Amino acid sequence: MAERVLIVGSGGREHALAWKLAQSPHIQQVLVAPGNAGTANCGKISNSAVSVSNHAILAQYCKDHNVGLVVVGPEVPLATGMVDDLTAAGVACFGPSAKAAQLEASKSFSKSFMDRHGIPTARWSSFTDPDEACNYIQGAVFPALVVKANGLAAGKGVIVAADKDEACQAVLDIMKVSERCSFSTVGFCFCFFVFVVCASAMGPRWQLCPQSRTIRGSWMETRVSEEMLQQIKNAVLQKTVDGMREEGIPYVGVLYAGLMLTKQGPKVLEFNCRFGDPECQVLLPLLKSDLYEVLKNTLQAKLASSAPIWLEDSAAVTVVMASDGYPGAYQKGVEITGLSRVTEMGLQVFHAGTALKEGGRIVTSGGRVLAVTAVRPTLESSLQSANQGVAAVGFPNAVYRRDIGHRAIAYLSRGRLTYKESGVDIAAGNKLVDMIKPLAKSTSRSGCNAELGGFAGLFDLKAAGFIDPILVAGTDGVGTKLKIAQACNIHNTLGQDLVAMCVNDVLAQGAEPLFFLDYFSCGHLDVGVASSVIGGIAESCQMAGCALLGGETAEMPGVYDLGEYDLAGFCVGAVERVSLLPRLDDIQQGDVLIGVASSGVHSNGFSLVRKVLERASLQYSSPAPFGRPGQTVGEVLLTPTKIYSRLLQPILRSGAVKAYAHITGGGLLENIPRVLPKELAVDMDAMRWRIPPVFTWLQKEGSLSEDEMAHTFNCGLGAVLVVGSRDASMVLRQVQAQEEAWTVGSLAQKQPGAEDVVIRNLARSLRAGPNLCPDTSELLNGASHADPSTNLQALMEQTKKPSSSAEIVVVISNRPGVLGLKKASMAGIQTRVVDHKLYGSRAEFDGTIDRVLEEFGVEVVCLAGFMRILTGHFVRKWNGKLLNIHPSLLPSFKGVNAQKQALLAGVRLTGCTVHFVVEEVDAGAIIAQEAVPVLVNDTEESLSERIREAEHRTFPAALELVAGGVVRLGEDGRIVWSQLA
Repeated sequence: MAERVLIVGSGGREHALAWKLAQSPHIQQVLVAPGNAGTANCGKISNSAVSVSNHAILAQYCKDHNVGLVVVGPEVPLATGMVDDLTAAGVACFGPSAKAAQLEASKSFSKSFMDRHGIPTARWSSFTDPDEACNYIQGAVFPALVVKANGLAAGKGVIVAADKDEACQAVLDIMKVSERCSFSTVGFCFCFFVFVVCASAMGPRWQLCPQSRTIRGSWMETRVSEEMLQQIKNAVLQKTVDGMREEGIPYVGVLYAGLMLTKQGPKVLEFNCRFGDPECQVLLPLLKSDLYEVLKNTLQAKLASSAPIWLEDSAAVTVVMASDGYPGAYQKGVEITGLSRVTEMGLQVFHAGTALKEGGRIVTSGGRVLAVTAVRPTLESSLQSANQGVAAVGFPNAVYRRDIGHRAIAYLSRGRLTYKESGVDIAAGNKLVDMIKPLAKSTSRSGCNAELGGFAGLFDLKAAGFIDPILVAGTDGVGTKLKIAQACNIHNTLGQDLVAMCVNDVLAQGAEPLFFLDYFSCGHLDVGVASSVIGGIAESCQMAGCALLGGETAEMPGVYDLGEYDLAGFCVGAVERVSLLPRLDDIQQGDVLIGVASSGVHSNGFSLVRKVLERASLQYSSPAPFGRPGQTVGEVLLTPTKIYSRLLQPILRSGAVKAYAHITGGGLLENIPRVLPKELAVDMDAMRWRIPPVFTWLQKEGSLSEDEMAHTFNCGLGAVLVVGSRDASMVLRQVQAQEEAWTVGSLAQKQPGAEDVVIRNLARSLRAGPNLCPDTSELLNGASHADPSTNLQALMEQTKKPSSSAEIVVVISNRPGVLGLKKASMAGIQTRVVDHKLYGSRAEFDGTIDRVLEEFGVEVVCLAGFMRILTGHFVRKWNGKLLNIHPSLLPSFKGVNAQKQALLAGVRLTGCTVHFVVEEVDAGAIIAQEAVPVLVNDTEESLSERIREAEHRTFPAALELVAGGVVRLGEDGRIVWSQLA
């Protein structure tokens, strides 16, 4: 039986979808809502006036009109959950869920997702402050010229600036309407579409469509390089589909990947979660298969056995015609002529911004007016035909590109390569060597002249004063701390990390570091970045007292992405045979452990650090909830590793130190036993040393166990010395003269089955740190109710009364499956889930909440157990419309654990308060209060229960006061009572 299909949208993309679907024998009628002049009464195709913003109404319309499939064209309905709602109502819908659509709806989510799954993309950074963004543009070592608005921008959220000043102006323009923008590098852009079905039982299935390139027009052909195709399939498409499935967000629909072709291979510029516009107009004419069957096969997970078939030996070109002034102001209602002539030429016209007037006249009604598509055997002939078609269409001051496809023709006919074009720039390498020669020379010391340029470096041990030396070598890197440095564009501190990691290891054998060699590898040599890194290495060698004897710079395109590099170091030291550490035979029970302060995380455990940051939704540019005031997260984490050689060498030579452990990977638990006899164990007390705030924050935010902290991090001790009890005071004073140090423990006889290292009071010491990052739920509502849905229930019961001035139109939760959502659904109230974990920042999360509230025409918002911080921008926008309830008689007992505060204060009266929400926690104007007596035998639980009962009376009463106009918030932030009251 033939079906009806409904297409949501009004642009050229929707016209193209309707045109192709109407060709299917399975389809009786194609409805387009709201459609345009091209979809109005054209054979099987007609427009529908059904409202698409109300998903419940739309679902009922589909059932009433026997619509068997809904195809969502634009991005906004996808982001607001149209597919979720229609599917839940039993209406088949083609497109991804709202969660999956975050690949497009949130640029920050998309970029972070690509980082998490190793999908190649341009270097990027995200900002909410325009001044910080402009400073980043001016200081970036790569051309940060692509400025993108976060969130949905109807195809107008990306600006490719000509220079840095234009990029800064773009930031200011974008931030007038958006809270966040980001920057990327630029390249030659291609677009790829895939039909995707992702079913957990069978694994992901997808089918690739031909490639496209778009600049106010599009060209496409089915002949592509097999090598490039394979890279795109493996590095981009498969990883994307796999990653979405792994994160519990299976993707079903069509996925559009905008790719940059760089010297390092394809990189993702952006994802779209729908057919592109105008890419759809050039894609569908090349589809030989029945589009309806393709869509149904995608939804029914049959793509593997029924792959789409495309026209062979064909190319397509689409040229978009726009109104004069677009994308700025433009005139509407201009009559369009010549459309029938274009059809006679064998070309297809897809309408976008058009309207049908009386008498059959077609006029302009938008910026992008229409597109002319030609399909011919070659790209050149398609381009020629499309341009002829555009010339036949007439409307005053039409604007269109005359160069569509020309760069593609030049690209496909490119000539022979050079080594530089393959990604290796010998001249840049030579320039770098010239820049770092004086840096290396400045590290010269006895035994070597540190002159670069030979095949190998030389060192004369005899000239350095050694008599019976043993050579000691150490090599290391800086781990994934590199990722943070590259993201923050701060490169000069990594040199100290690299030198410190190697030198401190050599020092653990009692050796004096003599010389150092570095290895810098990258995909593309940025001389400025490389010289900054190596300059830091040279300075750190001077700090350590060793010579920078040589190194290697390797440019390896294809191995590293653009902007990425890796570091390794190699240090050689020497120690007189009699001074070699550890002196295992001298170490005994009762020896004292002296801990030397670290500067922070040093260079180990950053993979875990980055995971904790991701969980906390913190960016490297965010103000640090640890460290000094004014520092960003990235700045604190990039604090370089301490170099201990100058401090400890004289002390080690004195013979008072029996062993020295460098606390690196493996933390305190694994590194100290490496320098001890097997029969001895370590007894430490964490209350004896200062733990930096960053560790307190990591432990709390990541919910890390004591064992995880001690196994991964140095927890404030970069080095631990083993000293005899008689010498301990002297050694401690010597270290403390230049560095923080403490007596942190001692050695004991190891008991059978006992741990090698016991650290007492570690959890207590971590908790004793300052409260650096209060729980966001406490900052929002002040306390967590045992069942926040009870306040919601009370509000629903009140609004059902005939006398009520309010109606609950939507219930929003940041967590799926909560009881409040179920209660709302059972009461016939619309619900939405906006999962905060899918957003890169609070601003993005709040922006989505804001769009949902506007979609439902919300006038008053009640926070009923909604335990998330709201941004200042959101609170200011909804000023006087946000109501919250707090379990105390404000202004007493603000913030967290209000009931506990009341009991500890010994008050005889507390209660609950409904107030307007302002940026300061629990400080808004008070609407209503109800007192609750504190009984002699009250516990937190019993007091909370009676306060909740009062809340169920007070919150509905306060809502009625606001909804009925009796109470409002004045401009001065105070309550204004209506005279009717």
